[in-house]
Amino acid sequence: MSRIILKLSGEALAGENDGTMRNAKGAVKLYDEQVIAGIAAQVKELHDAGHQIGVVTGGGNIWRGRTGNEIDRVKSDQIGMLATVMNCLYVSEIFRGAGLETRVMTPFAVGTFTDQFSKDLAVRFMEQGSIVFFAGGTGHPYFSTDTGIVLRAVEVDADMILMAKNVDGVYDSDPAKNPNARRFDHLTYEEVVERNLQAVDMTSSVLAKENGMEMRIFALQAERSIIRAAEGDFDGTTITA
Repeated sequence: MSRIILKLSGEALAGENDGTMRNAKGAVKLYDEQVIAGIAAQVKELHDAGHQIGVVTGGGNIWRGRTGNEIDRVKSDQIGMLATVMNCLYVSEIFRGAGLETRVMTPFAVGTFTDQFSKDLAVRFMEQGSIVFFAGGTGHPYFSTDTGIVLRAVEVDADMILMAKNVDGVYDSDPAKNPNARRFDHLTYEEVVERNLQAVDMTSSVLAKENGMEMRIFALQAERSIIRAAEGDFDGTTITA
C-alpha cells in the first residue's frame, strides 16, 4: 500500500475540447466526461488495491494564470484558485458516481461546499478510504498548482506524486516544435533546475528535493496511464532528489 497524490491538469480534464465545444443549451463545455470517467475507473482500481489517494487539479480549462493580464496579479491568481475548486467539485462527483467516497478540502473557507484543510483531517479521510481532493492551491497568490501539489504531498507524508499531463514526460526541448527532442527517463530535481527544463516550477522542485519526494510525469491519454505510473511501469520521466 502507498499514499499517492495525483495531479490532473485542467487541460487534461477538458480532453480534446478546445474551448469552443458547447452543450445542448449553448454553454461552453469545460469538461470531457469520458476522459474523467476513465480517470475515475483507474483511481478506483488503485483504491481497491489498497492505495490511499489524494488529487490536485489545475484550473487551466477555466482560467489560466495569465488569462487576466489586464487585472491585478493577486486577483487573477485568486480566480485561478477558485477555478481549481470548481474542477475538484465536479471531478469528485464523477468519482462518486464510480463508487468512490470523496472529500474536497480547501485552504480557505468555501461555505459548506468543502472541508478546510488540515493535515490530520486529510490523513484521517484517506485512511478511512476517501479520495481527498486538495483544491484551492496553497491558498496564496504567486504560487502555482505544482507548488500546491508538492506542499500537500509533503504535508500528508505521501510516497509519490503522479503528474498526469498532455505530454509523456520531460524533454530537453519542446517536442511540439522540435521533432528531435529527447525525453528523459530519469532526472534529479537539481538537473531540472540547472537545465531550466520547466517540468515543474523552481519552487516546487526545491521543495520536493528538500523533502525527498519522488515525482512521476506521464501522458494521461496513454492506456492505463495512472495505474502504470503508480506501479512504476510507464513511459515517462521519474524525478528524484
